[in-house]
Amino acid sequence: MDTESEPYVRLATLRQLHQVVADLNTARSLADTLQAVADGVVRGLGYELAAVNLVRPDGDLIVAAFAGSAAGEALLAGRIGSRTAWERRLTMGERWGTLRFIPHTEGWVLIDDDVPQWHTEGPLPRFADEWHPGDRLYAPMYSSQSVGSELIGVISVDRPASGRHPGPWGCEALQMYAFQAGIAISNARLRANMQRALVRLERDQQALRASEESFRQAFEYAPSGMAIAEMGGDQHGKLLRANDALCRLLGRSASTMRRYSFSDLVHPEDVGLLLRTSAEGGRAELRLARRDGTYVWASLRNSVVADTADGPRFLLTHVEDIEERKGRELQLAHRASHDSLTGLPNSAELRARLSARLCARPQDRDARDAALAAEAEGPDEFAFSYGYGPEELASPLDAIGYDSHSHVTAPDENDPETAGKGLAVLFCDLDGFKSINDRFGHHTGDAVLIEVARRLTGAVRDGDTVARLGGDEFVVLADGLAPADAADLSVRLRNAIIPPIRVDGRAVRVGASFGIGWAGCGMTAEEVLHSADQRMYVEKRSRSRSGHRRAG
Repeated sequence: MDTESEPYVRLATLRQLHQVVADLNTARSLADTLQAVADGVVRGLGYELAAVNLVRPDGDLIVAAFAGSAAGEALLAGRIGSRTAWERRLTMGERWGTLRFIPHTEGWVLIDDDVPQWHTEGPLPRFADEWHPGDRLYAPMYSSQSVGSELIGVISVDRPASGRHPGPWGCEALQMYAFQAGIAISNARLRANMQRALVRLERDQQALRASEESFRQAFEYAPSGMAIAEMGGDQHGKLLRANDALCRLLGRSASTMRRYSFSDLVHPEDVGLLLRTSAEGGRAELRLARRDGTYVWASLRNSVVADTADGPRFLLTHVEDIEERKGRELQLAHRASHDSLTGLPNSAELRARLSARLCARPQDRDARDAALAAEAEGPDEFAFSYGYGPEELASPLDAIGYDSHSHVTAPDENDPETAGKGLAVLFCDLDGFKSINDRFGHHTGDAVLIEVARRLTGAVRDGDTVARLGGDEFVVLADGLAPADAADLSVRLRNAIIPPIRVDGRAVRVGASFGIGWAGCGMTAEEVLHSADQRMYVEKRSRSRSGHRRAG
């Protein structure tokens, strides 16, 4: 009677199989699971030797676990067999279900391949199903039972305890075990990968926390101001954080700063520059409002912090106090453009202001009026005949020969009723100043020049310019005056200068001669000043011939 077919034998085998499969699922690591697979073959399935050959990432198979012989484990553990050699074995063997059996009569061709093996020679079998030392039995392990599943590894077994080839029930048990072992190994790999991922995640989170703490400390304790602002959405530009240095610079608390955006704090004249800088992530020098209402010059360097998913999200701004440097720059610029004695604009600044009002093209008043009237009436056939289409005629006048420059036209002094108004240039030369300078010294002369500058400045309108041309010569630029208005202004200025000037307890007097010139487009600044200078000398000679007594 075939004892393997007896019910009690099958029941015992199932119990053993159940136990070894349970052991597979209690292993704590991938290495423990692989060793449990090898041990389960020896303890539960009745084989004296078992090896677990695991597929590596490169496709080759490595002996990852061995059971049944310490000498065999020392000989084979860690050795590698190529994927090609293993596929040859799995395809040439006899198919016992999913198992592959290579009898000793065919296995001799495998002796020289690179798959690790411990098979030895032995006597010929005495009966048909007797196990020979050269027989080979492999149980492939797959990720699932579906066709085309991934090969996970191969269980190699040897020396059945019965000394015979396994029967149908033994083969079925080994197949079932190989399937469960494949699932256990896959789960162990998954757990190992998850554990490694968790370790990496924890390491990354620790690095992130360390980085955030480093940034927080660098941000909070930076010696210069720093801020983080929102980008995009309804809260665009809103300050999210401001460090202590920025709060001290602007005299505001951190909670108060979060109510503002930089556009709320910047000087109105610098808003456009701020918006361009924010969009480009660049730098700018502008003025920021303090709590007391004053403004401080600051250098802003912006960096756009990008979110990889949603694009730019935050603006990191470094704010440096440049009030002192800017003050020195403005002071140097003022010194370069103003007279050091009187504080008035100097000759270079006067010429710059005058040149800014002039252009190279003379302005024909009648032509300008006609052009303005034509623009108001709309296009006509005459305009189209000169090549001005609807687009050109819809443009401002500068697109058809006129620019946005406000042309300066000299009034007609010969016709007071229709003269119009223009930019008057009053050239002033002090009378009697040389004698005061020679008699009382340069100290007195300087004091006289300072007082004359003060009196001239006090006698003109806010938008007018009083400049010191050099020596005892001054120039006044006054726009929007008719010839009569300019004459009246020269009288007021002369009357402001004539009263005595007290210097060191001594009263001195100077007079003044004025020449009135008119600026007009088509003239240079030098030509305008020369015209006013010539008229001043004419007026001075006229006063001299009339016997006018000079002050001093």
